Parts: sequence; structure tokens; C-alpha cells
Amino acid sequence: ARHMPDASIIEAHHPNKKDAPSGTAVKTAALIAEHRQQTPMAHHSAEHMPGALGHVYQGVPIHALRQPGVIADQTVCFAGHGEQLTLKHHTQDRACFGPGMILACQAAMDLNHVVYGLEHILFAAQNAVL
Repeated sequence: ARHMPDASIIEAHHPNKKDAPSGTAVKTAALIAEHRQQTPMAHHSAEHMPGALGHVYQGVPIHALRQPGVIADQTVCFAGHGEQLTLKHHTQDRACFGPGMILACQAAMDLNHVVYGLEHILFAAQNAVL
């Protein structure tokens, strides 16, 4: 986000997901907005159908898909002049969420305050190991 301020998020979940966009996509958009050092380039596309360009949260468009056969996916597309960088997290099994949940539960035993965002626990665990 520091070097490529133009970004969009595409997130997909199963049809029973209660919220859209997902909390993860909203958090990702907030982090992108927080770390931008340049203003994204303005686009001049006209929406012939409202929402076609996605919901814009803190200057970051978010597109939410709800489809059968999907657990949870998130793609973040950064763009610059003549280049694109795409980061994708694709889940194939709910078991992949287990290690993060275990780490969060273990960390909660030593906390006396609210922590929002697993990244804070992950980075604290990394620093403790180093």
C-alpha cells in the first residue's frame, strides 16, 4: 500500500455467511488506507448499475461474492503504472483456521485487555520466539 496505493479487494465466502463484506475484507481495507503514502488515482468509470464497482471503504473498493463451494477467499489487487501485484488467500478446508484459533486462545490466557486482529498475536508470538 505504501508503494501501490491503488488497491481493490475481492472476497468470497459460502452463501450462509451472515455479513458482506466480511470483517476480514473491511480490516484489510482499513490497513491499506492506514499505510498509503500516496493518494490512489481517480477513475472516471460510470456505474450503469449502482455497486458494480464495489462498495468503497476508506477509499478501497470491496467486492463481495457469496457462492456455494467456497469456504473463504480473499484477493487483494494492487496496481501501479504498468504493473499489478495480487495477493490471494484461498482456503480449501476449515481446518486451516485451527492453528490461529489455538494461538489466539493461548494468548487470551495472558491478556488483560481486548486485542482486535490476529496479526497482533501472531507478531507478538514471532517476537517472543526470536
